[in-house]
Amino acid sequence: MQKKVSGVLCLHKEAGMTSHDAVNKIRRLFNTKQVGHTGTLDPMATGVLPILVGRAVKASEYLQCEDKSYIATLQLGITSDTEDIWGTILEKSENLPKKEEVFAVCERFLGEIEQVPPMYSALKVNGRKLCDLARENVQVERQARKIYVHRLQVREIDEAKGLYSLNVMVSKGTYIRTLCADIGKALSCGGVMAGLCRGRSGSFALENSYTLGQLEGYSMEERQECLMPVELLFFDLPTVTLPAFYGKLCSAGCPIYLKKINCDFSIGQRLRLYRNGVFFALGEVQETPEGPAIKALKQFVLFDDGKKET
Repeated sequence: MQKKVSGVLCLHKEAGMTSHDAVNKIRRLFNTKQVGHTGTLDPMATGVLPILVGRAVKASEYLQCEDKSYIATLQLGITSDTEDIWGTILEKSENLPKKEEVFAVCERFLGEIEQVPPMYSALKVNGRKLCDLARENVQVERQARKIYVHRLQVREIDEAKGLYSLNVMVSKGTYIRTLCADIGKALSCGGVMAGLCRGRSGSFALENSYTLGQLEGYSMEERQECLMPVELLFFDLPTVTLPAFYGKLCSAGCPIYLKKINCDFSIGQRLRLYRNGVFFALGEVQETPEGPAIKALKQFVLFDDGKKET
């Protein structure tokens, strides 16, 4: 089995740093170009940013839609071009609602709702990021997308100033800035995001994260010990432990027929595949002329049995 630095680093991103900046710093600290992340955080936001290191970067295209949890600060009475406090202020209102009205309106945002992505975002239209177009004062029509708000707990920080704390859990692709702006719009006073900390992304939590300052003070060996197993990216998938013979065949790219290993999964089901007690690949059940079979979509551990790295 080839041993390379590989795994997932739960980074506690600090304010003022882009996700791309964080990736570049981790490349230097781990001395590898194979580094990526599972989803951006706004530069002024803090909190959990899962970083993929080594062969773990191969997982990015297969990651499922993860729910994320945040603590956000909502500032009512302000509208900005970026939907947060750091943008250009467009309007201000002194007609702030009572906290009871804020609580009632926020309840309307629970469940499945539609959200229009903001112009200041990394989404691309015709190959160009919306944020780049926004900086050129070019407005592009965006289609509303369905998102899901699982939790939205509201606590007033300062009712007189229109400041509230939002404890939210949302589906992947949700913009908390836009959620704050939409709440402000529903209250007819405007609203912006004035602070954001991501507390959880999928199975990665803030209490298990490391700051760049901590990592810089560690030796290379200590940094490697901070990496979590790649299989945590697929924690919600069923597991299949392949016998040695079939594990070797699967590593070589051969289909493993379900009837041969006494498994029963539906077509399209993705699986965590183990060999010799080690998670080595993300698999998928596919239809073949000989019946349903498991195929390795992406391998994260290579064994010394003749397979070349792809």
